[in-house]
Amino acid sequence: MTKIGLLSDTHSHLDEAVFRHFKNCDEIWHAGDIGDLSVMDQLKEFKPVRGVYGNIDDQQVRKEYPLNNRFLCEQVDVWITHIGGYPGRYSPSIRKEIAINPPKLFICGHSHILKVMPDKKLDLLHINPGAAGNHGFHKVKTLIRFSIHEDRIMDLEVIEIPRKG
Repeated sequence: MTKIGLLSDTHSHLDEAVFRHFKNCDEIWHAGDIGDLSVMDQLKEFKPVRGVYGNIDDQQVRKEYPLNNRFLCEQVDVWITHIGGYPGRYSPSIRKEIAINPPKLFICGHSHILKVMPDKKLDLLHINPGAAGNHGFHKVKTLIRFSIHEDRIMDLEVIEIPRKG
């Protein structure tokens, strides 16, 4: 079993609560708009990290992280990108590929709106963890924890962190 901590849209801010909430995770996944590589450096010192760059990320971040990160976690095909859209309304840049070769788990960020929803047509789970940083319209910072066991995604938990200021 692999325990995952998922976040997005940190915009150069990493709340200390992330370390407390992800202490029992095996890996941390970041779905873009990192902001500053120091965010990822702090996460990498803590746990193994996978990530993608987002639309606000500079060339330094883009050199370190891809636009799309597709990999297997146990027996689950995972695709992480920053701007991905939602079931039935995927972004034009991925619409064809996701229809032809859908993953089992599709993760994106960008909207700052936490959503977990199945795409019954493509037989996948879509997750957007919302925003974990201080920049944006969101009132509460959000993270997601879940586990992958063989070919199953399970034990999904939403974590809310009050936004100060």
